[in-house]
Amino acid sequence: MEKILVTYASKMGSTKEIAGVVGRVLRESGLDLDVRDVRHVGLIDDYDAVVLGTAVYAGRWRPEARQFVRAHRAELIARPVFLFESGWVGPAPRDRRPTAGGRRHAATVGASAPRVFGGRLDPALATGFADRLLAARMPGDARDWDNVETWAVGVAAAVRRHRGTQVRGGQ
Repeated sequence: MEKILVTYASKMGSTKEIAGVVGRVLRESGLDLDVRDVRHVGLIDDYDAVVLGTAVYAGRWRPEARQFVRAHRAELIARPVFLFESGWVGPAPRDRRPTAGGRRHAATVGASAPRVFGGRLDPALATGFADRLLAARMPGDARDWDNVETWAVGVAAAVRRHRGTQVRGGQ
């Protein structure tokens, strides 16, 4: 059975919640997995695939997500990697394109461009002056849980397809 790492870089908890839903869908599809904050991930050798999600602020990935990709590049190249970004709370988050940095990181590890999900800005969860100001000016929750679940179902199918390719290729 494949073991999947679902890891995330979250500042105010929204990306963590998205990662939790992705993990639930993968588990319900029969996959074994761990859901972990990217800051608490050590070796990834025991995982057959990795899902990495990051919050995006001012068009940039969280520093710990960027560091994870740099630190584990060789291991990530050797397995399927699925990326997602969250953070947009304005109109039509479904139509948002991945950040330039996200596309670069995807290319670095041989993954498809990140899937973009709407995020949440809650003034009650914001820390620091700039974050509180932004959350007060643009509060909202643009997460589309059906979209997240549909994407996760596709991830599960891709992991299974990869396993089938590995088994056939090894015969």
